[in-house]
Amino acid sequence: MDVAKLINRRKNAFFGHGEMQLFLARDPMGKVVGRIAAIENGMHLTKYNDGVGFFGFYESIDDSDVSRNLFDAASDWLHGRGLSAMRGPTNPTMNDVAGLLVGGFDRQPAILMPYNEPWFERQLLDYGFERVMTMWAYFTHAKYINRSKLERGSALLKRRYPDITIRQLDMSRFKEEARLIMDIYNDAWADNWGHVPMTEAEFAQLAGDMKQILDERLVIIAEDKGEAIGFAVLLPDLNYAFKTLKNGRLFPTGLFKLLFLTTSGVIREGRLPLMGVKRSHQGRAIDTLLVGEVVRNGIGMGIEGCDMSWILDSNPAMKNSLESMGGFKDKEYAMFEKGL
Repeated sequence: MDVAKLINRRKNAFFGHGEMQLFLARDPMGKVVGRIAAIENGMHLTKYNDGVGFFGFYESIDDSDVSRNLFDAASDWLHGRGLSAMRGPTNPTMNDVAGLLVGGFDRQPAILMPYNEPWFERQLLDYGFERVMTMWAYFTHAKYINRSKLERGSALLKRRYPDITIRQLDMSRFKEEARLIMDIYNDAWADNWGHVPMTEAEFAQLAGDMKQILDERLVIIAEDKGEAIGFAVLLPDLNYAFKTLKNGRLFPTGLFKLLFLTTSGVIREGRLPLMGVKRSHQGRAIDTLLVGEVVRNGIGMGIEGCDMSWILDSNPAMKNSLESMGGFKDKEYAMFEKGL
C-alpha cells in the first residue's frame, strides 16, 4: 500500500504568524488511518532563527508504512519551505497542547494534556527522531502535602518579602486581568527552552476558553507594591466530567450535566497549567508561595488532587519546589527532533 499517494492536503494559517499543511493518510478502502500537520511557526523562527519547523496533531495506526509516509509528507513540505529540522509534537505551538506521552499511560490525562498510543514513540524513533527535551507532569494529593510545612514556608516568605502581596483574580476586570497574566507569562518564560511569546490573539482565545470554568479563588496573582509580578492558575479537571457524558455528546442534555458537575464539587482533581514569575523577581521562591496558595484554596474547595504540568526537565528549581511540597513525577512527556 502506497500511503503517500493517498494523502490529502489542506493549508491553514493560525494567529497570523504561522502556517500549517494538514495531511490525512487513507488505506485502499478510503478509511483514514493517520494524520499529521506540518507547521511553520513564524514567531519561533523570528526568535531563534534556527530553521526548525514542527509537526503536530499526529495520529497513526500501529503500522510503520503509515507513520513513515506521514513523516515523509510533513518533512517534504517543511524542507520545501527552506527549513532544516522538524520538531514536535506541538498542537500547533509550545503554548498549546504539546509533547508526546512516553510514560504514565496508566492514568487518564489531565485537562488540556495530550494522550497518545504507546507505539507513537517507537514510530518517531524508527524514523530517526531523537529526544531533545523531557517534560514532567507532577501530581500531588491532599494526603501527601505537609500542611504545617507549607504554612510555615508561606509565613516565612511573607515576612521576608513584606511588599509582596497575594490576591485572587478579579472577574469583574477579566480582560485587564488576562492581559496582566499574559505579560507576566511572556516575561517569565522568555528564557525557557523552546518558548515563543503568546500573541494577544492566542492568549485571548485561551483566556476565553478558560473563563467558562475558572473560579476566581483558583487564580492567584502576586504583586509587588501593586505591580503584578506573578500568577498561578488551577483548573478543575473536566476530564472527569466528560467521562460521564454518554458517547461524549454535549447535546441535548450533556452540556447541562457538564455544567452541574463543574460547579457541584463532584470533580475532586484539578490541573495547574499556567504559572509564572517575572524574571526580575525570580529566585525569591515566589513560585512556591503561589503554588502553596492555589493548592491550599483548591483543597478548601474539595479539589484534593492536583496535576502540575508540564515542568521542563531543565528546571531543577521548580522540580525541587514541587517535590518538597509532596509532589511526585506522575507522567513523562518528550519533544523530539530530526534533521531534514
